[in-house]
Amino acid sequence: MELKQRRSSRLSMRVNAWQQQVHSSAVVASGQLLRVVGLTLEAVGCRAPVGSLCLIETEAGELTAEVVGFDDQILYLMPVDELKGVLPGARVTPLGQRQSLQGGPELLGRVLDGNGNPLDGLGPLLSRETIDPHPPLLNPMARRPVAHPIDVGVRAINGMLTVGVGQRMGLMAGSGVGKSVLLGMMTRGTNADVIVVGLVGERGREVKEFIEEILGPEGRARSVVIAAPADTSPLMRLRACETSTRIAEYFRDSGKNVLLLMDSLTRYAQAQREIALAIGEPPATKGYPPSVFAKLPKLVERAGNGGEGQGSITAFYTVLTEGDDQQDPIADSARAILDGHIVLSRALAESGHYPAIDIEASISRVMPQVTEPAHLGAAQNIKRLWSAYRQNQDLIAIGAYSKGADPMVDKAITMQPVLAKFLQQEMRSPINFQLSLEQMARIAAQCKV
Repeated sequence: MELKQRRSSRLSMRVNAWQQQVHSSAVVASGQLLRVVGLTLEAVGCRAPVGSLCLIETEAGELTAEVVGFDDQILYLMPVDELKGVLPGARVTPLGQRQSLQGGPELLGRVLDGNGNPLDGLGPLLSRETIDPHPPLLNPMARRPVAHPIDVGVRAINGMLTVGVGQRMGLMAGSGVGKSVLLGMMTRGTNADVIVVGLVGERGREVKEFIEEILGPEGRARSVVIAAPADTSPLMRLRACETSTRIAEYFRDSGKNVLLLMDSLTRYAQAQREIALAIGEPPATKGYPPSVFAKLPKLVERAGNGGEGQGSITAFYTVLTEGDDQQDPIADSARAILDGHIVLSRALAESGHYPAIDIEASISRVMPQVTEPAHLGAAQNIKRLWSAYRQNQDLIAIGAYSKGADPMVDKAITMQPVLAKFLQQEMRSPINFQLSLEQMARIAAQCKV
């Protein structure tokens, strides 16, 4: 009986070994390229899930593409890199799921592309840790509430639009009004442990300029920069935003307080629009297909506070308002899913007021939860006077306003130079949270009508 059991056991072990060999040597069926239209490649004869990678033979070697959709037996592929040298009937070989990212403190000070590969010429990442590119969703009931302010080093934000640890904020602005400079001020002045910067869809010149001039050596030492300039494929731009968020999640899960700066959310939406329209998804709102508005909250909701024992991700997403239109569909959608927004005014920028933050049009929804009543009251007093002056600015400029007509406006005229000076700040002179409150308290005491 024992002999039979031993023979049965050895036989089952052999069967398991043969099964493993069969699985490990399984043949992957290759297909062929059927059609190329724009950036979309159509392949037949192979099976691969959406989101997986395929290898396409070209004249110059091989091209990596990602499956972005299918129609019956046709796979729709989008190239990860530049599309060139592709021939009719080229072999298409499925590779499997997307590769994992590298993690660890070795990421700090490095500049990476959308796939997590180094761009800075400092050699490969010497890290043994890996990051799963598809993390499980965080249970909303497990998240810690936003309860403490974060110091971003910008006096107007610290005092007037206080941001909480784990808050998600939008930075709404047109082109050329100082978004990148404001982000650089935050990197130098914040008290966050780690800074993750996503530069997506920007000009190639601006990437190096931001890293060397705006970020600087001090900011770069505790930062990870993920760059996908405007000349990269829409898939790479899309992936750069997701990689930035995933690296921020990795540091948050390690117990760090992370500041995530994403420039910009609009480029992410435009990249998804290019992909969706290329595979035939119909446009819905001003040329944006429905998948764009489905992906935005999925990306944004990954930021925020973690559970017990984890850190936080405080995120700023820049939103490019084309033509300074605050009703742009992406800006409108971002306001609905974020915890507040900061509007940069072109009129203030043109008058030399930097940072050009329009405190009337901006709001931090969690400010009452993370500030003391005295702080909140001082901010409201300053905002009332600033608003009173701005609303009557034209009358004051032409001399049509009569002194004594409104005590609030009279006080606003007197305090205007002081308020303007308080709301402005030199780019390379960070002002910490405590000093911001002390200066604001002194001004608020003079603002009482």
